[in-house]
Amino acid sequence: MNPVSYERAADVEQAVRMAQQPGARFIGGGTNLLDLMKGGVETPQRLIDISRLPLAAITELPQGGVRIGALARNSDTANHALIRQRYPLLTQAFLSGASPQLRNMATVGGNLMQRTRCYYFYDTAFDMCNKRKPGSGCAAKEGHNRIHAILGASEHCIATNPSDMNVALAALDAVVRVRGADGERAIPIADFHTLPGDTPQRDTTLRPGELILGVDLPPPLFADHAHYLKVRDRASYAFALVSVAAALQMDNGVVRQARIALGGVAHKPWRATAAEALLVGKPLDDALLRQCATAALAGARAYEHNGFKITLAQRAITRAVRIAGQTA
Repeated sequence: MNPVSYERAADVEQAVRMAQQPGARFIGGGTNLLDLMKGGVETPQRLIDISRLPLAAITELPQGGVRIGALARNSDTANHALIRQRYPLLTQAFLSGASPQLRNMATVGGNLMQRTRCYYFYDTAFDMCNKRKPGSGCAAKEGHNRIHAILGASEHCIATNPSDMNVALAALDAVVRVRGADGERAIPIADFHTLPGDTPQRDTTLRPGELILGVDLPPPLFADHAHYLKVRDRASYAFALVSVAAALQMDNGVVRQARIALGGVAHKPWRATAAEALLVGKPLDDALLRQCATAALAGARAYEHNGFKITLAQRAITRAVRIAGQTA
């Protein structure tokens, strides 16, 4: 059993100061961190409880965007009037994840930090996991890799990001606000999560001791034409094999702007920018959708058990974009 101390932060400044010490971790809802601790995957020396900090508000920004506090619960965020009306894509993504009980506890900040569900990462009986034990190897590459990455992987790690929320935020061009010892900064969601490269133990670009304050959403452009599609092994409480966040701005049947992000296929939410560009200025038809789906999976690499994901992702993109184009 690993000893761990527990302290409750009185305010943001105190939380950041506490987090500068080695082995410190923030805990809010705890739905992921506590599981990792129980399994011996994570062994923090100090837990800093931030659950009572005033970071749960969901408020309108001056230019029409919305700020979601880091401690806003997933269920509260999904059902908030501003989110449901202006960002239905995000509501759909939230309601696709976990169970109602977990959504009632989990927070937006914690969801951003959610760690992979790779079998080998979670099972400490396996010594080979570069994410858990850097330099030990990647057992998934030659092991059972059905749920693993087909885009952006490296020789050191083929794990995927498990979050539904993160995929929707990627499509919506969200910005993550954080505070550390050097002050506050804003990180575009595209730069927040990392690909494994040579440092698969890192999931984000957060600096040591930085606290997530919230997420800013830009003024809504896609409220009328958005769809989140999640393909999984069972209808509920399962992580995505492939997910697609599709958001379109339409004008008389012609696509004016497009956003497509994929989940379940990479170490971070995967923006399909080449596919987006193909859609702009054109009406949606079957040929264009097939071309878009092919472009999105260019460069995909399958392993022994997950080759089906390439075709699955292409079909999911086609379906999600088609549905997004029809909704209004």
